[in-house]
Amino acid sequence: MKTQDPPAGLSRRALGAWAVGGGAAMVAGLPQATAQTPPPPPEPTRLKSAGETLRPEIVGDFGIVAAGRHYAVAAGTRILMAGGNATDAGVAAVFAAAVTEISHFGFGGEAPTIIYDSGTKDVTVINGQGTAPALATPDKFAQLGMIPGNGPMGGTIPAMVDAMARALQLNGTMTLDQVMQPAIELADGFVMYNFLAEVFVSQQKATAKYKTAYDTYYPGGALPKVGEIFRQPNLARTMRVIAAADKAALARTKDRKAAIQAGRDAFYKGDIARRIGAAMEADGGLMRYGDLADYQGKLEAPVTTDVFGYTICKGGFWSQGPALLIALNIAEAAGIGAMEPGSEAYLHTLAESIKLAFDDRNAYFGDPDFAKVPAKALLSKAYAAQRAKLIGPRASLEHRYGDPWAMEGGKRPTPAFTPHMLKKPPVPTADTTAIEVVDRHGNLFSCTPSSGWMLGGAYIAGDTGVPMSNRMTVFDLDPESPNVLAPGKRPRTTLSPSMVMKDGAPYLSIGTPGGDNQDQQIMNVLLRVLAFGQPLQAAIEAPRINSSHFHGSFAIKKDEPGVLEIEDRVPQAVRDGLAARGHKLDVLGPFGVSTGIVAAGVVPETGTLRGAADVRRERYVFGW
Repeated sequence: MKTQDPPAGLSRRALGAWAVGGGAAMVAGLPQATAQTPPPPPEPTRLKSAGETLRPEIVGDFGIVAAGRHYAVAAGTRILMAGGNATDAGVAAVFAAAVTEISHFGFGGEAPTIIYDSGTKDVTVINGQGTAPALATPDKFAQLGMIPGNGPMGGTIPAMVDAMARALQLNGTMTLDQVMQPAIELADGFVMYNFLAEVFVSQQKATAKYKTAYDTYYPGGALPKVGEIFRQPNLARTMRVIAAADKAALARTKDRKAAIQAGRDAFYKGDIARRIGAAMEADGGLMRYGDLADYQGKLEAPVTTDVFGYTICKGGFWSQGPALLIALNIAEAAGIGAMEPGSEAYLHTLAESIKLAFDDRNAYFGDPDFAKVPAKALLSKAYAAQRAKLIGPRASLEHRYGDPWAMEGGKRPTPAFTPHMLKKPPVPTADTTAIEVVDRHGNLFSCTPSSGWMLGGAYIAGDTGVPMSNRMTVFDLDPESPNVLAPGKRPRTTLSPSMVMKDGAPYLSIGTPGGDNQDQQIMNVLLRVLAFGQPLQAAIEAPRINSSHFHGSFAIKKDEPGVLEIEDRVPQAVRDGLAARGHKLDVLGPFGVSTGIVAAGVVPETGTLRGAADVRRERYVFGW
């Protein structure tokens, strides 16, 4: 029988019903029982998949870049398309972020990085955290009672340029000149976006304290407006000097790594460093040319732990990174893998594990070049099991520091240090960004750049266009602290890139801004992905918690015992149960935790790629 054409004049919905369920029979006038049709299908714009998320998970087999602003993602994608690998793209994205995300990160900041090399099968940490200047000693800040986070006294040695040069030398295929081109173009001018424009409004008064920064960011006292071209000519000139030194050395030596070194040295040993040092001295800062000329970053093996069948790789005890490993070990020992994700018992166990791990962070972590750290015990499963036994049905309102030295196998070599809050009034702290890249070869790049931010007033060294670091404020002044300030020492930074391996193969790079929140938020996501197999984007968007219990890293080292931030998408019954356990809930909006997770990695079963980006901030991910 010939199929009838649809009758004229049907609406789109009626036409859908006709096509799906017996329209021809209706036209033919068959009995009603035969011509019955199911309900009309939904409009195409209302289709909903079982695993729908607010933004899609990106999949592909070529390369994926996940970062803060679209400018950084575009820079990384551009380098991938030009034939670069994940490290080339990641470095390009970091430089672009240093130009366009100056609310959070500037060129004189730091950039701890973890790289997986698919050729050598090695995971390498580039510490990327600058050290204290030679003149920086606790007595310089004794009268103030704390180390400021802004101005010429607030900065460790700029580490980002060194870290990115080392990344390219380690695992890249391109030169500094090549990967810096997108950032140089952006410094010549990029279109101002709303978030950054609002930061400029809020920080105009604070930045006015520092003339070079004010003249750079508010030329003529004018506020940049959304949609206008924002230019940074001094920074563009600085970057061109670095790129030109790299290009000239490559033409002369035909050696890519030597050329990268020449570009790097143009920043640390040439006229740029002399102008930075002179500006710092003139403005009352502690940094000098010799600090820059002598600075050398480091390549290190990652600190690791195995949980739920995966290996988690972090920076060393000069960062807060190992706190994530300790917290995951404790949570695993406490049986979180058998709990329902998001349930009252699950969130209670997660919160208590974080509190125990981060109390130990404050008591025992410090730059291992200066401090004795009981690393073996802190990372051991036996220590985690011991700590997990402290998790009872009630929320702890006390700081419970462990005794890893008893398990380390020797007498405690250092005085006991009790973290404490300072008495000075709090000052503003700012934030960070994160960049994660995977390529078709399985190379992974994870970087958490920060400092040189605007909040509290950016400080720019002379006419270089370079906003300087804010990381000195993370040091302690207490001589018994493993994190006490000392010349040449790295502060125990909150910056914390992460990498996950599965059976020795690359699985995921993941990171976030958020200061003390960083590893807590990464843990929220990793537990759902690793222990429960949830999709990456769905795990990122799931409701989160964040503890304020332990002493913070910045300014006055504030603590709020028992306080637990919780998003209001957590069901009321779960929140009531947590409150009954003694947690002091700070209920936030539906996506209110201060974080911005981005991630990129490899799907083991297929070898294809995936990436995801948080909806809690203006995070971006793209690739194919």
